[in-house]
Amino acid sequence: MEPLGRIGRATVDVLAVLLDSDQPRWGLEIIKLTGRPSGSVYPLLDRLERAGWVTSSWDDDSERRGPRRRMYVLTPGGAQEATKVCAKAGGRAKAGTAPTTRPEVAR
Repeated sequence: MEPLGRIGRATVDVLAVLLDSDQPRWGLEIIKLTGRPSGSVYPLLDRLERAGWVTSSWDDDSERRGPRRRMYVLTPGGAQEATKVCAKAGGRAKAGTAPTTRPEVAR
């Protein structure tokens, strides 16, 4: 697993959404939950996948209408690293950084 290097607030937000779920999340769902634009989220997901923190696969729900969804889930090592990153970022938030609010996504 590769180190990520610079980890900004958007990365923390994406990692937090992935940590908060025991099920894979799709890209648009992550965008809605983080409140971040697609131009930030999709490159972050790609970077996380290349680093070995996340794996992705195409949704195979043939009964669902609409385009196929790309599903993302943390790897075991990625989950460990994400937990550390989010805990560290939580400490910074208490020190004065405003946390990002996450709107709910209808399923």
